Amino acid sequence: MEQDFDHLLFSYHGVPVRHIRKGDVTGGHCLKVNDCCHVDSRAHTQCYRHQVTVTAELVAKELGIPREKWSVSFQSRLGREEWIRPYTDERLRALPKEGVKKLLVACPAFVSDCLETLEEIAVEGKHTFIESGGDSFTMIPCVNTHPEWVKALGILCREKMETVMV
Repeated sequence: MEQDFDHLLFSYHGVPVRHIRKGDVTGGHCLKVNDCCHVDSRAHTQCYRHQVTVTAELVAKELGIPREKWSVSFQSRLGREEWIRPYTDERLRALPKEGVKKLLVACPAFVSDCLETLEEIAVEGKHTFIESGGDSFTMIPCVNTHPEWVKALGILCREKMETVMV
């Protein structure tokens, strides 16, 4: 991938830690085993954190981005309880101190742009990154109405309708 950037941050929607633990079908893997997302477990079939981690890994591999040039974070936490980490706002503050000056941000958990991508990331997140010492912040838009996305969604819907109608 020939881009002028220092780092790609995949910012996924966050969920409370208790949701990850409650969804762990083994009762002893998610957030309990060291590097749990990379240790094989049947818990992975239900684990959001594992699935977004693997998604980011596959996208980075497809784009040819080396491991040290991308990371995953989680946004949109509410209330006082603990949510899965690392938090996007904290990463946006820390990345410039780690030498990242040119940042790309993608929100793969969002199919279309909304307040959480446009305001929370593209406006507030950009402000946080720049104020923390970053030079450039580029928000990668969600798939929104991209013709390939619309076509793929149409194919999936058609297939599902055909199985229901049979």
